[in-house]
Amino acid sequence: MADKSTYSISELAKEFDVTTRSVRFYEDQGLLKPSRRGQTRIFSSKDRVRLKLILRGKRMGFSLAETKELFDLWDETLSGNEKQLLKMLEILEARRAQLEQQKNDIAQAEMEMDTAEARCREALAELQKKKEKQNASEKARA
Repeated sequence: MADKSTYSISELAKEFDVTTRSVRFYEDQGLLKPSRRGQTRIFSSKDRVRLKLILRGKRMGFSLAETKELFDLWDETLSGNEKQLLKMLEILEARRAQLEQQKNDIAQAEMEMDTAEARCREALAELQKKKEKQNASEKARA
């Protein structure tokens, strides 16, 4: 589908496995700028690339505002600029730090779960021993 020059909203939605509502939302946010033929949206190959970048950014944790800022910086020039590249690096660095913190938080949560599980198993084993002793003493009295 990449070799076409224009796309309908349903073609883009199908290609990228998103709803047409999502595509319209990205348009409302100013991230996509289709032309119109009456009520019909006509998306360009530039819109297609932008949708691909929006979804990639979303997977990497970029906010739509960050994505829009990068698009706006790109639109200032014909081929992007140093300001855009520096902004991209800044966003990537912040996102990487956020992911690192999440990894640390997950590791901490796993350690706490391991400790809680071990304590539960010890307490359960202790209860089962007491129950066995109680049953044994009841049988001995009978």
